[in-house]
Amino acid sequence: MSRPRTPLAVGAIAALLLAGCGSSDDGAVDGVSTPSATKGSAVSAERCKENEAAGKITYITGFQYQASAGILDPIAAKALGYFDALCLDVEIQPGTGETAQNAQLVAAGTAQISSIAGNGDVLVNVANGVGVQAVAMFGHVPVATLMTKPDITDLKQLEGTTLGQKGALPVTIEAMLRAAGVDVSKITQVEVGYDPTVLVRGQVQSLTGYKSNEPLTLEAKGEKVKLWNPEDYGVPGSIATTIVNPAFLKDHRSAVEDFLRAQLKAYAHCEDDASECVADAAELSQAGYDTDHNVQVWQTESKLVDDSLPQGQVLGQIDDTAVRTEGDFLVRMGQIPAVPDLTTLVVPDLVTSLYADGQLVWPAP
Repeated sequence: MSRPRTPLAVGAIAALLLAGCGSSDDGAVDGVSTPSATKGSAVSAERCKENEAAGKITYITGFQYQASAGILDPIAAKALGYFDALCLDVEIQPGTGETAQNAQLVAAGTAQISSIAGNGDVLVNVANGVGVQAVAMFGHVPVATLMTKPDITDLKQLEGTTLGQKGALPVTIEAMLRAAGVDVSKITQVEVGYDPTVLVRGQVQSLTGYKSNEPLTLEAKGEKVKLWNPEDYGVPGSIATTIVNPAFLKDHRSAVEDFLRAQLKAYAHCEDDASECVADAAELSQAGYDTDHNVQVWQTESKLVDDSLPQGQVLGQIDDTAVRTEGDFLVRMGQIPAVPDLTTLVVPDLVTSLYADGQLVWPAP
């Protein structure tokens, strides 16, 4: 059952009427939410026609309906009516967490847009021959972490112990261990599930995870753990990179622009009202959705995103330099043979075109 939305203020209604005529005072986001926006209310008739020509846009989330950056914000954009306001027909499908699968579906045109873990995952997939382009990224810091009990004071203490991971040791965690002088070959690695209590029960002495997930679960149980973060050892990383099908971008650039425009507007709304946005995700997920935990997931990830935003850049901006840094790192780590051609992989001007004087342009021009 859908929840009622807050009615629009008179000023917001007036703004929407102006938007429907394709005009506004300055085009910048003014903090007014438009949850009951009607189709085409934030776009000119001509641009509306262009966006409608794109047809149905299938967006695959990074992992189910988890309240992560790049997942919760598109869900909110749809629930709030922002996609409708830009004449976009968006269908959101839950991803399994397998970044290769998401990239392959986008490359094949089965889906048009997706968010995957970060630039590193994009680079690995493209190096493996998967044809996608990267148009946005949110966080400029690794989201992976390594958890231990508090009595571990030096990562070299993990030599001769057992490390739990989810099928593979994240490259950022391996790099951190190497940077700390650890002989990784002296650590026994075992595949574990998603129950982080294996660490506090002593079944493993270290456990890979995500800053926005497992540590929160353990904290809620009253368990004390220590987090070892790759960025503290000079390891680069990123959070939530948006990929698109190259042919779709070429034919329907305005639709991709306005998808991201709606997503970025919804991102700001979710920072102001995480509970409402998480409730939208819970409706999609239905049974078994832990709303309290997912509010914490969102608050943790959005803080990582905000705190890591480089000075002078806008939210969502992707640039060759950041991707090159991660690419060079992956080459040094033996994850890819060479950095792919970034002039075709990265589309750096798409997100920046959505802003004017540092403010997201809404309504669309």
